[in-house]
Amino acid sequence: MEQSLVILKPDTVQRGLMGDIIGRIERRGLRIAAMKMLHVSRELAEQHYGEHKGKVFYEPLLAFIGNGPVVALVVEGPEAINLLRGMMGKTNAKEAVPGTIRGDYGISNRHNLVHGSDSSESAAREIALFFKPDEIIAYRRASEPWIDPDAAW
Repeated sequence: MEQSLVILKPDTVQRGLMGDIIGRIERRGLRIAAMKMLHVSRELAEQHYGEHKGKVFYEPLLAFIGNGPVVALVVEGPEAINLLRGMMGKTNAKEAVPGTIRGDYGISNRHNLVHGSDSSESAAREIALFFKPDEIIAYRRASEPWIDPDAAW
C-alpha cells in the first residue's frame, strides 16, 4: 500500500469543488487516511515548494497557496501515487484531457486545483509537513477486497 499527500488548493475550495474531487478519489477505490482544512503559512509553503525556489513561478505559487484555505489529505491504496497523478491530469489544466480533475475543472496553469505527491519519497516528506503521525488513521473499508482482491491493503 502506498500513501500520497493531496492538497485541494484554494481555487478548489473557493469554487466549491472539494466534494466532487474527494468523491472521485473515493470512487476510484482509494482510502482517505487523514484530512484537514488549513491556511498554508508562508513558512509551510516554502518548505513544501522548496525545490522550486529561484524559479520564475516560485513567488506567485507561494502567494497562491497561501491565498485561502486548502484541504490536505493523506490518500492511500495500491499504487496511489500513479493513480492520483493520472486522475489529476497534466499540471497545465489547458493541456489536461477531459476526464481528469484538471481537464474537467481547470483552465489555468497556476490555478490548477490540486497537488499530489510525485514519488514515495516526496509523499513521505510532504505528509510529515502537514500531518502528525497520530492524525493518520489506519482502517480497512469493507469494499477494498472488491476493488483490488490481490492488493495488500
